[in-house]
Amino acid sequence: MTINPSIVLEGASKRYVKYEDAPMLVSRLMSLRARTRRSQLWALRDVNLQVAPGECIGVIGRNGSGKSTLLRLLAGVTSPTQGSVLVRGRVSPLISVGVGFHQELTGRENVYVNGIVLGLTREEIDGRFDDIVSFAEVADFIDTPVKFYSTGMFMRLGFAVAVTADPGVLLVDEVLSVGDLAFQVKCHERMMQARDAGTAVVVVSHSLLAIRRMCDRSIVMHGGRVRFDGGTADAISLYHEILGEQSEEADELLTPQGVRIDLAAQMTGLRLLRLDGRPAAQVAGGEEVVAQVDVVFERDLADPIVGFDIANEAGIHAYANHAPVNGAGRTYRAGERATFEARAVMSLTTGSYSAGMNLASGQTGLPAAISPKRFPFFVANPSPAKGIADLDARFGEADGGGP
Repeated sequence: MTINPSIVLEGASKRYVKYEDAPMLVSRLMSLRARTRRSQLWALRDVNLQVAPGECIGVIGRNGSGKSTLLRLLAGVTSPTQGSVLVRGRVSPLISVGVGFHQELTGRENVYVNGIVLGLTREEIDGRFDDIVSFAEVADFIDTPVKFYSTGMFMRLGFAVAVTADPGVLLVDEVLSVGDLAFQVKCHERMMQARDAGTAVVVVSHSLLAIRRMCDRSIVMHGGRVRFDGGTADAISLYHEILGEQSEEADELLTPQGVRIDLAAQMTGLRLLRLDGRPAAQVAGGEEVVAQVDVVFERDLADPIVGFDIANEAGIHAYANHAPVNGAGRTYRAGERATFEARAVMSLTTGSYSAGMNLASGQTGLPAAISPKRFPFFVANPSPAKGIADLDARFGEADGGGP
C-alpha cells in the first residue's frame, strides 16, 4: 500500500517586498517629494521537500537562511510566491511562545480557544483537558489570566495543547529551548510518541545536540535554498563547513565603544585540518588535528606565545593551552607574515565544538593578536560517554573481589 507523504513542497519559493522610505527631513531640504523605494527579497528559492508520516526531520542553517519562512509556509501562515506546498492532516505549529494565546483569558479558556483553532471539538477538549493541564504542570494557575504566566508556563501549556491535538504534522521552532532540562526531556519523549503514532515532525533548532538526538534525517538551509537533504550526521558536518567558510573573513577587532584595538598583529585564515590537509569540519573522536592561523605583524613582536582553545556549543571550554613559538630570541618584524599551528588529539565526546587561537607577547604577556572568528567543527565519537572529554574508561571486576 502506498503511503502519501504528509508534506510535499515542489519548487516552493517565497518573495517579500522591502520598502525603503527616504528620510523626510532630507527630502524637504532638497525640495523633493519623498519616494518609497521597493526591493525584492527571496527568502526561499526552489525548495523541493517531502516528509513521510512518522518521520522526524531537522532543519538547520545560519540566521537568515530561510528556516522560519519554511515553517510559516508549512503552517499556512503565508503562501508561496511560486511553486506549491501541500500539507496533509491537522497542523500543530509551535513557532513562537504563546502564539494564539489571549493575554486576558485564563489558561483554561486559552486551552479551549487553541484546541478549537487546531480543529478539536469542545467534547474532545473536555476529554483531554486533564492530560493537558497535567503535562503543562499549571494546575494551580489554570484559572489565572495567562498575562501573569512566566515564559516557561506559556510554553508548557502551548506545547501540551499542540501535541494533545493528535496532529498530522507538528512544527517545532526554537521555543523548546526556553524550558528547563526536565521539561525538554518531557517534550522530546512526547514528540517521539507522536512520531511513532504517525505524526510528521519538523524541528528547527540551533541546538545541534537536540537535532542529532531527535532526527535521523536533516536538511541544511543556506541562502534560501536546500543545500543538503540526508543523514543528520552529514548535515551537521556540512553546516560546520558553511560556518567555517564564514569564519575565513576576518572582522576588525573593536572595543564596545567602537574603537579599533591596536594589537601588534592581525590573525586571518583560521583553519582546522586533518593530518592529510583536508578541512576538519567533522572529525572522529581521538583523531589528531592541526589548527593553523595566518598572522600579519603590524609592529615588531619578540618571543610570541601562541594560544589554542576548544569550547563546546554551550561556550564551556574543553581545553585551553599556550606555548612559546620558537623559544626565546626570535623577533618578528613589522610587515612580516607567518603561519602558526597547534596539534591536538580530539579526545572529545560526540558534539559540536569551536576552536580559537591567539597570540601574546612573550615579554609582557599582553595580547598581541586574537582570531576574530572561531572555527566550528563536529566530533563524531562512537563511544556512549557523556560530558565533554572522552577519558576512555575501562570497566571490569577488580582482582581479589573487593578491598
